[in-house]
Amino acid sequence: MAAVMQALLRAGAKSVLDLGCGTGVLLERLARLCAFTRLAGVDSSMEALGAAQRRLGRDGVLLHHGSFEVADERLAGYEAVVMLETIEHVDPGRLSAVEQALFACYRPATVLITTPNREYNALYGMPEDARRHPDHRFEWTRARFRSWAARTAARRGYAVSLCTLGTPDPVRGGPTQMAEFRRGA
Repeated sequence: MAAVMQALLRAGAKSVLDLGCGTGVLLERLARLCAFTRLAGVDSSMEALGAAQRRLGRDGVLLHHGSFEVADERLAGYEAVVMLETIEHVDPGRLSAVEQALFACYRPATVLITTPNREYNALYGMPEDARRHPDHRFEWTRARFRSWAARTAARRGYAVSLCTLGTPDPVRGGPTQMAEFRRGA
């Protein structure tokens, strides 16, 4: 979360949309900083949005019930969009719909996507085919994430850089990986 916040500050984004905001933890942290003047979150879980509302009620953060797989014109115009540990909850067959909504409809200057590094799971003592959460539809290796991010960036007119989050293992990389997409860079 700290790496995402730092990337948003470096990008100079004043408005941020959190897709898959859950209970609003990231939004709460962003709301504490004067740098961010317009914040919104989207989640498909009414229970999570209720918790986010309780957490953020006084902060003026907009919350929307919906899916980040479906473009919502009301959510266009944010300078940055974050998908913090959420893309792995999407059925692989729906990734193109997420890409379309995110990069074609919303078209922010900056997109940050974090996701588990599947290769690291062995260090948690997990079997090779296991996933970190029962709702994960997939978990990418570093090579698969890098390939997906590069293809997506090229198709949508973005540049992308990737980094490791957490303490890296010399063979398996870090526990989490992040792609930072910049439009027209």
